[in-house]
Amino acid sequence: MVEVKICGINSPEAADAAASAGAEYAGLVFFPPSPRHVGYEQAAALAARLHHRCRIVAVLVDASDAEIECAVKAIRPDLLQLHGRETVERVAAIRGHFDIPVVKAISVADAEDLACVTAYERVADHLLFDAKAPQTAARPGGHGAAFDWQLLRNRNFRRPWLLSGGLTVENVARAIRACNAAAIDCSSGVETPPGVKSPHLIREFVAAARAARFADAST
Repeated sequence: MVEVKICGINSPEAADAAASAGAEYAGLVFFPPSPRHVGYEQAAALAARLHHRCRIVAVLVDASDAEIECAVKAIRPDLLQLHGRETVERVAAIRGHFDIPVVKAISVADAEDLACVTAYERVADHLLFDAKAPQTAARPGGHGAAFDWQLLRNRNFRRPWLLSGGLTVENVARAIRACNAAAIDCSSGVETPPGVKSPHLIREFVAAARAARFADAST
């Protein structure tokens, strides 16, 4: 079964849509430059709607221990997603200090960007492969762009992994088949203006991912 993570949840409507559609994960972003950033009070209210419905992911970018502590107290996350330039040593330190499973995001533009995977597999519980941000970007992530999914095809990773970057209702089935992704992550692909989640698109995206799974199972 393909698992789905809806990231950048920042409204009650989006939270309810992700949970009711059956998404396994819901991501709350703690990074002020992002249009999806949520403050701790807002995040706590959203997490209260999501607990026992989705696994909650705190998405952080090069955060300090104090910032992580605030996020953990606010939402009691099931996972910490580290989406910055955190080193292998920093990931290990966060994992050890907070005793919460860690997802490490890897930015990908070409095959050389996967060279670091082995080192991160030793310290992270999950990996997430996202498109590399443009050089002029002020924040990480693919900014709605995809990378070559074939780079992940037939690779054997030691940790569970998610595919992210430029996924939409229209291309998610193709992406899943291109690299045999067992889990997928979507943020901007289910938005209307940037940062505004569409409950309708969330439901459509989860349904499209589920349809891809059933199509693959029948072949």
